[in-house]
Amino acid sequence: MNVLSCSINTLNGLYDISGVEVGQHFYWKIGGFQVHAQVLITSWVVIVILLGSAIVAVRNPQTIPTAGQNFFEYVLEFIRDISKTQIGEEYGPWVPFIGTMFLFIFVSNWSGALLPWKIIQLPQGELAAPTNDINTTVALALLTSVAYFYAGFSKKGLGYFGKYIQPTPILLPINILEDFTKPLSLSFRLFGNILADELVVVVLVSLVPLVVPIPVMFLGLFTSGIQALIFATLAAAYIGESMEGHH
Repeated sequence: MNVLSCSINTLNGLYDISGVEVGQHFYWKIGGFQVHAQVLITSWVVIVILLGSAIVAVRNPQTIPTAGQNFFEYVLEFIRDISKTQIGEEYGPWVPFIGTMFLFIFVSNWSGALLPWKIIQLPQGELAAPTNDINTTVALALLTSVAYFYAGFSKKGLGYFGKYIQPTPILLPINILEDFTKPLSLSFRLFGNILADELVVVVLVSLVPLVVPIPVMFLGLFTSGIQALIFATLAAAYIGESMEGHH
């Protein structure tokens, strides 16, 4: 019962975190739900960018690749390498998931620095990168957790849950909590880094508007890419760990 209670408390904690607000927000009512309109708007923009890029990439492939085709092929090989390194020989089915996570987070992070969201006026709050909202990062982390459990269960069936009593049943509560805290670490790491980066740029622009913020913005682009890579790598590592059955 103690283990079940701890697991329920952890899930309740994740639900409470999804309601955390940083600054003001503009809300839409959809059915009986209240949603952050800023996150939906910026997420749709990112999705359109990704879909448009994908359409351009596959519309007219050439036997002798163009510069654009070479770029997209390089991105695909990069994502395949991440998946294969972390998951192993059974990485193939997981390339779309890892690639989607990496590209969505990467473009979201860069959109916060490159797109002029602030010029779009809202009744409340302001637009920012989708990953600047903890609801987005928690959702991405929970998707990773679902994929993690699905990978292990689909490969091993009920035997997958035997890992929770290894190497000794005494570690059962710790092993269960470890799986439920992974989404917390993923979501807070991404959210904290992106929010901090945007806040630093805003403060520097307000203090020294011309020269100083530019190097910081370039550094922010670099760290944003690194955060996308870290999230995708950890997601692939968790899936690989689930399929192998060891920590």
